[in-house]
Amino acid sequence: MAQIQPFAGILYRVPQAELGRVLAPPYDVIPPAYQDELYARDPRNIVRVILNRTPGDAGYAEAGETWARWQKEGLVAPDAEPALYVLEQRFEAEGRSYVRHGVLARFKAEPPETGAIKPHEHTRKAAKEDRWRALNATRANFSPIFLMVPDDDRAFARLLAGAGPGAPALEYTDDGGVLQRVFRVTDPAAVASYQRLLGARPAYIADGHHRCATALRYAEARGPQGAWTLGYFTPMGAEGLVVLPYHRILSSGPSLSEAESLLAPHFDTRRLSGVAAAAEAAGSSKAGYAFALAEPGDGALLVEAPSDASERLAADTPACLAQLDTYFLHHAVLKPMLGVADEAVSYVHSLAEAEESLAGGHCKLAVLLRATPVQHIVDVADARESMPAKSTFFHPKLPSGLVVHPLLA
Repeated sequence: MAQIQPFAGILYRVPQAELGRVLAPPYDVIPPAYQDELYARDPRNIVRVILNRTPGDAGYAEAGETWARWQKEGLVAPDAEPALYVLEQRFEAEGRSYVRHGVLARFKAEPPETGAIKPHEHTRKAAKEDRWRALNATRANFSPIFLMVPDDDRAFARLLAGAGPGAPALEYTDDGGVLQRVFRVTDPAAVASYQRLLGARPAYIADGHHRCATALRYAEARGPQGAWTLGYFTPMGAEGLVVLPYHRILSSGPSLSEAESLLAPHFDTRRLSGVAAAAEAAGSSKAGYAFALAEPGDGALLVEAPSDASERLAADTPACLAQLDTYFLHHAVLKPMLGVADEAVSYVHSLAEAEESLAGGHCKLAVLLRATPVQHIVDVADARESMPAKSTFFHPKLPSGLVVHPLLA
């Protein structure tokens, strides 16, 4: 099971009011325009390290030099003693308010076959190589691997809640309106409680599959001490563990009317007006499979199918994958029924982005999906299968540079 340790986190030594200027989201959710904005916002922003925009080898070297210089100048410095760091995030999603708690800790990355750390996604070679080069240049983890831990008895949730009293060590509100508060846990008894609890339960990767794969590669290169990396552990089943849908944008394919004529003989379909109404209808559907199609303008179509529509999938499809809207969409609908090529599919993780693509006439159709339930993610991980790309979007993301973990090797 997950092995964790406290560590002396490296933190920005700036006034709390300036934290929003120097911190950033994870590298993989920073589009080019936002990268430029973060560069312009402050020369101390962590984006210069996690997503340096100088191309090629020079960019990784520059990131490493920047991080070393900031440490030498005292802009960032380690805490005086090792700690675990409880992160509290207060946020809104789809009209509701939430609070999510988790603990940042040094943990030992282990291969999937041990059953201690369970992935649910394939990793891509280019992304792994990028993270490998960045890790070697900086010798530090800036973005934690996001892990979910079973918590049916709510023991983990109670332990996290006990870390909240008193003033936080860090507090700021990020660009997405998320209030981020960090509390240090240094009491040996409290640290031991976390170690016992997490040491008795498996951990499921929510975000950070490429970072975990990179940590394992680093351990192979550097020895056992190289396996220790940065993780964020949060209880499964907590109300604040929010998964949002990942929508699809189709650059080519049928019109809405053509899609309707192809799908209506096989599924329940209903015309709707507007992207928002279509997304809401898909999100609230209780059908075995559900999604909505929207075209530029107001045209939209809700598509629902019973669970036995899985007969359209290959006979050897694992049950854990057959229950996924995303798997059914990609393997039974987009290419087989609508003739949409894989290269015509791109992904957006917010309804606003889908609306922008449609409003600008930049796509043929948008496919609006339901969020993937956490239990489905667990089922896929337990079966050692992999979900289709972009099946989950955990919200909110974890800030990069909030608490930095120095590598041990």
